[in-house]
Amino acid sequence: MAADEDEYSGFNDTRQARTKVIAWVTIVALILVGGGATVFALLFG
Repeated sequence: MAADEDEYSGFNDTRQARTKVIAWVTIVALILVGGGATVFALLFG
């Protein structure tokens, strides 16, 4: 089982980085398209 974890550890790092990029792009797109005040109110209450 340890061999499998070593084999896929690089994929996990790549997936996490891609998820962060997609999350930030989505947030920026919402701010630009939906009006900054509304999105900031939703995000920060």
